[in-house]
Amino acid sequence: MLNFNFQNPTHIHFGEGQISVITKEIPLNARVLVVYGGGSIKTNGVFQQVSDALAKHTWFEFSGIEPNPTYNTLMKAQDIIKAENIDYLLAVGGGSVVDGAKFIAAAAEYEGEDPWDIIVKQQPVNKALPIGAVLTLPATGSESNGNSVVTRDGTKIPFSSPLVRPLFAVLDPSVTLSLSDRQISNGVVDAFVHIIEQYLTYSVNGKVQDRFSEGLLQTLIEEGPKALAPATKDDLEVRANIMWSATMALNGLIGAGVPQDWATHMIGHELTGAFGVDHARSLSIVLPSLMQVRREQKREKLLQYAERVWHINEGDDNVRIDQAIKLTVEFFKQMQVPTCLSDVGITDKDIDLLVARLEKHGMNALGEKGDITLDISREILTKAL
Repeated sequence: MLNFNFQNPTHIHFGEGQISVITKEIPLNARVLVVYGGGSIKTNGVFQQVSDALAKHTWFEFSGIEPNPTYNTLMKAQDIIKAENIDYLLAVGGGSVVDGAKFIAAAAEYEGEDPWDIIVKQQPVNKALPIGAVLTLPATGSESNGNSVVTRDGTKIPFSSPLVRPLFAVLDPSVTLSLSDRQISNGVVDAFVHIIEQYLTYSVNGKVQDRFSEGLLQTLIEEGPKALAPATKDDLEVRANIMWSATMALNGLIGAGVPQDWATHMIGHELTGAFGVDHARSLSIVLPSLMQVRREQKREKLLQYAERVWHINEGDDNVRIDQAIKLTVEFFKQMQVPTCLSDVGITDKDIDLLVARLEKHGMNALGEKGDITLDISREILTKAL
């Protein structure tokens, strides 16, 4: 196992009716900016619950944060922060809203000339406004980590700081009952691939991390399709297990002390940037072909994945790996997401563009060992056709 430092101070309030804890979590003298997305929280009852919880607080609203939050939109919040002396942010929404709140929080306290430098130049975040979160769409784990992705001019760029990790997060599975099938599918697949990126690398004898990861993967495989099935889609236990799995997938626990990949994400970001493919759907397209192309480099963990997650114990090594990849694809199809580029209208004529974007963004040494070159990324994309 690799050396690591791990701390997760986010206070999680999990369960039905927990939005009311906001009243005590946010100081009464705070001036709060509630940030959210397109307004669905005003039709599903979440906004009213938040309003009730903040009845004794001074608070303001900022809406319009996109599914892939853009720099231009997020910077508009700075005007409200300055005008109203905002000193606390409450993100109400999915991972994109929480990601957006993190950049807003960092930008508000940035002492340099251009807050974009936090992302493009990876300038350190020395101070940020405190953040709380009410999660409405389980997927990214952003509610309990310090990671964020912001888009500018069609390019998605990540940044990270422990100072933008939410101080608390409310996870009420009942609020997810209003999600569309597409949102459910995307959330489950996003969480699944987050786990894979930290698990399917090479062994460092991190037995605890591996077993946690395998349990989370199996939970999503079991519960994900139930959230789409008419007979079980309103089952709160199903939604609760999915919600907690998504948080555990990226709160730092399973990634501590083990190598991490993230090549699927980096390649997938270009599908989103160039063609507007949903983030999770870019992952379901790239991952199976990456598994095939990198099967030798990932052989040991692929065999472990086949045995422990999919219970494949018969056949030689290659047969078991093939079967594990096949079952992964079948799971994605169960979750109603695309598994090849042609499913979203991308052809071989688009490969050059995607590789050029990877090169432009410096993505020429991806993977857990930094050995996925642009040529290998091209091979992955070509196999995904």
